[in-house]
Amino acid sequence: MLVKYRASVLTPAGWRPVKVTASVCPVTEKTAEVLEVFAIDGERPAKWMTRTGAKRQAFDGLFFASREVGKRKRLSSCEPA
Repeated sequence: MLVKYRASVLTPAGWRPVKVTASVCPVTEKTAEVLEVFAIDGERPAKWMTRTGAKRQAFDGLFFASREVGKRKRLSSCEPA
């Protein structure tokens, strides 16, 4: 199942919200486990990503995507993609 949810990434300017599109597998009726991250703010995860184009908003998208894999998310906080 494909879902979208909000998460936060650490940038040199502090924590910033991003929209994540991921594939999840239901674990219980209320939770699901992330299998793969397909997009962060509508773009494929890459080594160097930025929210606004500024260096102070840059973050490592591949590292963030790898950390999301295996996390459990509440389905009530996710929306269908």
